[in-house]
Amino acid sequence: MEGFSPDKKRNFILVSHSQAGKTTLCESLLSLAGATTRKGSVAEGNTVSDYSEEEKARKISISSSVMNLTYKGHFIQMIDSPGYADFIGEVVSCLRGVDAAIVIIDAFGGIEVGTERVWEMLDNLNLPRLIFVNKLDKESTNLDKTFAEIKNNLSKKAILIKEPLSAENIETIAESNDALLEKYLEGKEIPQDELKKALKTAVAQGKVYPVFSGCAISDKGVKEVLEAIIEYLPSPLERPRPKVKDAKSNQEKEIELSESAPLAGFVFKTVADPYVGQLSILRLFSGKLQANTSFYNVTKQSKERFSQIYCLQGKEQRPITEASCGDIVAIAKLKDTSTNDSISSENNPVLFEPTVFPEPIYSASIKPRTRQDEDKISVTLAKITSEDSTFKITRDAQTKEMIISGMGDQHLNVMVERMKKRFNVEVDLGTPKVPYKETLVKTAKVQGKYKKQSGGRGQYGDVWLEVAPLPRGGDFEFVDKIVGGAIPRNYIPSVEKGVRNAMVEGIIAGYPFVDVRVTLYDGSYHEVDSSDMAFQIAGAMAFRKAVLEASPVLIEPIMNVEVLITEEFMGQISGDVNSRRGRVMGMDSRSKYQVLKAQIPLVEMFSYAADLRSMTGGRGTYSMSYSHYEIVPPKIAQEIIAKYQQTRKAEQER
Repeated sequence: MEGFSPDKKRNFILVSHSQAGKTTLCESLLSLAGATTRKGSVAEGNTVSDYSEEEKARKISISSSVMNLTYKGHFIQMIDSPGYADFIGEVVSCLRGVDAAIVIIDAFGGIEVGTERVWEMLDNLNLPRLIFVNKLDKESTNLDKTFAEIKNNLSKKAILIKEPLSAENIETIAESNDALLEKYLEGKEIPQDELKKALKTAVAQGKVYPVFSGCAISDKGVKEVLEAIIEYLPSPLERPRPKVKDAKSNQEKEIELSESAPLAGFVFKTVADPYVGQLSILRLFSGKLQANTSFYNVTKQSKERFSQIYCLQGKEQRPITEASCGDIVAIAKLKDTSTNDSISSENNPVLFEPTVFPEPIYSASIKPRTRQDEDKISVTLAKITSEDSTFKITRDAQTKEMIISGMGDQHLNVMVERMKKRFNVEVDLGTPKVPYKETLVKTAKVQGKYKKQSGGRGQYGDVWLEVAPLPRGGDFEFVDKIVGGAIPRNYIPSVEKGVRNAMVEGIIAGYPFVDVRVTLYDGSYHEVDSSDMAFQIAGAMAFRKAVLEASPVLIEPIMNVEVLITEEFMGQISGDVNSRRGRVMGMDSRSKYQVLKAQIPLVEMFSYAADLRSMTGGRGTYSMSYSHYEIVPPKIAQEIIAKYQQTRKAEQER
């Protein structure tokens, strides 16, 4: 930031399981460095990072928040991230904007599932990290026990730090440096400055994870963490050079980390601010960016002009004149720029690899409450999806429902609250309709004759149809086998239109009819009374009659499901798959996890996110994709058909 060279900058993200104390540690760091005059409290709802109404009400972090402080001549930016699995997308996006992480562990709760998950994400990105064991003021907590758990469950490379660095630390640190190791093995004394320098290098290379301890709420151990941020975390110049693609040559290369190098940055997050509009939050990896200028959006191949650059302090935006290598900044109201876009100078365009977000696993139908809400819902949803890449909107072509999808029920509830409070749009959520379809399993031939005489010109259409099943996914075929002019050529499209209309309406339960071949092979007409409409009606009549003679059935969507769990839950999850009418298709290993592959009907999956969380204590995750359609078991199909017939009867009686 202004006035600080890149070697005097640090940035990191705080990650953990929910309720471990990330936000409280942020408050302690800000207060200790004099960035705030009063330490905020989660309970009182006055922290810098949890500033939204949803966060204050729920007393949890929902969105990631950027903050800054200065300490001992260094400019430090930190991101407070959510701990709940429903908001994991916030963590995924912000990991792309930082050089390091601080992992907070609740000494009372130990290594929880959220901690395991983010640790694995940090490993995948090879991000340097410090560990802070929090809440050691509580009864029954024990640092040695928690440290042993860290070594066993997270990494053997964790070392407990006590200043000055003691003999118990030296061997682990020395192993990362040949010269120091030689001194250590020869029994020579190693100066503190050499040890600290070696430890910093080891941390940057991911060879050592220093562990600090204390209690954020009482500020115990917080100063040591603040000192360690400066002492051991890498500056923006000491991180690995990001790999990018040269947009001109399409070749992969590494960018130079320097203020004097060409501009290169990445938009890792977007915020729909109700006052200033869309805020694009970006990380500058090299070069400089000045206010009231422009940059080149390499992803969109467009030039973006802008006025202000902002330094963020929670919800506050402080205008600055310039940003450079290592800075995390925000720019408002950019026309074309969105999350995952790369920015640079037009002469040196480079593309960063886009962030891959987890696919949504929980869906609900959404319906505006009033006409006014309906008018505003599209714009509102577009703004909300722009700031959350794990929140998706689709419209089911068959059921005509608008579907929103996210990482869990709490995620969707927060999005609905956000729509109401930020944009004054109210909606109702429901369980999505299952897009059942109808088909047949036999062949049938029938006549459909429509004859009506009511004085004057009548109506006459007569067709003979054969219906036959097609392979699943075959959709619809119409075959014209009329010979000898039994039906004039101009009426044959009318017959097909009548059949298609009947297919859309369904025959047995009101669902679209699919996978059928309809052959028109005979019929008759009247010189005066025949018409397009008469043959449409005759075609529909014949199709309905034929289907009822050809053993119609309901078919349902079957999903490919992959469940990621540890070995201990394998039996329980396999049994649960069977209880959902599913089939286990195979098993695989992925790191320390087991991957159970199954095929399960969609109707059985609507509550699976919550059920899996309950069965595995939050340790299980899953992904789902469409596979194919299968026949619904007769007993279940009868219930669906009976319900449809009752509804239809009630509508007719109104």
